[in-house]
Amino acid sequence: MKKILLPVALPSTALSVVHQAAFLARHFECEILLLHVVTSLNYPAGVLESGHGLTEQDLHAAIIKRAQQELDLALRRELDGLAVRRLLLRGDPAREIVRTARDEKVSLIMMSTRGHGAFYRFLLGSVTAKVLHDSDCPVWTDAQWEEAPTREFAIRNVLCAVDLGPHSHNTVSRAAQIAAKFGARLTLVHITPGVEIYGPGGLQVLPEWKEELVGYAAGEIAKLQQDVGTKAEVIIDSGGVHKRLNRAAEQVNGDLLVIGHLPVGGHLGDNHSGYAIVRESHIPVLSVCGPM
Repeated sequence: MKKILLPVALPSTALSVVHQAAFLARHFECEILLLHVVTSLNYPAGVLESGHGLTEQDLHAAIIKRAQQELDLALRRELDGLAVRRLLLRGDPAREIVRTARDEKVSLIMMSTRGHGAFYRFLLGSVTAKVLHDSDCPVWTDAQWEEAPTREFAIRNVLCAVDLGPHSHNTVSRAAQIAAKFGARLTLVHITPGVEIYGPGGLQVLPEWKEELVGYAAGEIAKLQQDVGTKAEVIIDSGGVHKRLNRAAEQVNGDLLVIGHLPVGGHLGDNHSGYAIVRESHIPVLSVCGPM
């Protein structure tokens, strides 16, 4: 890892993803590119009405100057001792993030999906979704969960979501590399479709169906581990993917969830399942795209 792109919202930004970026930058001794994008939303409504004595050019210059000052002072304590380059751009945030990641050849984009207030949470979430859709660079997203742990961040337990798709080999390989780099425990998690039906007396599990699904998944994961060269622990569950992944993360005290997709559809997957996992996860998610 040579370079991390860390987009931030000023004057305030979620510190948890900043701490995670600092942790990785110290471990890999890499550069952090701190990016802030000025948008039309930075312009206060009505300020150009007659009588203010300001031209649009004056206002634009003032906003850019203030944003640059905020960026120059931002996160000095949190990123102390690290190689940090600060970049101020104008335009659409998602487009500028993707373009900068490509032009700067960054190794990883790290983003928060949280903000102060419902509007900012919506805005940050929409930008993250666009970046996940358009970028082929690995994307690290902070946990959305309001009750996310406040302990000092570390990578001790890595989970890897395995859907047995054509990208699974690449996803497991990436997760195994990360776990090895940090000396962390690796757990592979596969979620089968639900094995319950409604019948007399309420919800009932179909044992034959469950046995067949679990048996098939266990066999395929064993082959996958042999191909990749891993000997990770395996959890096979059934039901809603997001809830079951969170349950697995809680079970193994997970610090990071690795998910993968083919480049088609970006990190979101064919049916946007990737962003649904990102949105609901209780721990940070690293999304990687596998080769075609």
